[in-house]
Amino acid sequence: MHKLVVLYPAPTDPDHFRRYYEETHLELVKKLPNILGWRYSFDVRAAGQESPYFAIFEADFADAKAMNEALSSPEGEATRADVPNYATGGSISLNYPVTGG
Repeated sequence: MHKLVVLYPAPTDPDHFRRYYEETHLELVKKLPNILGWRYSFDVRAAGQESPYFAIFEADFADAKAMNEALSSPEGEATRADVPNYATGGSISLNYPVTGG
């Protein structure tokens, strides 16, 4: 499995972020090819300190190839192009193969 994680620093308008993200952006996410599952949270905490992130998104793909195909598809391009419409604090994307027991 391969995971995509997107971290969102605090936006200028948290209410707009939440509303737009849930009503518009996630509708684009649902159209991504090859996506096995996804989840998000607006309740991001850090151990012993204030979290530098307002929200987190995770998506699962079978492998890196499936993720890259999804992100380079027209649906993936539309999803990425939509980020500035709500994430005024920017975003940080990470991806990695998942290993473990």
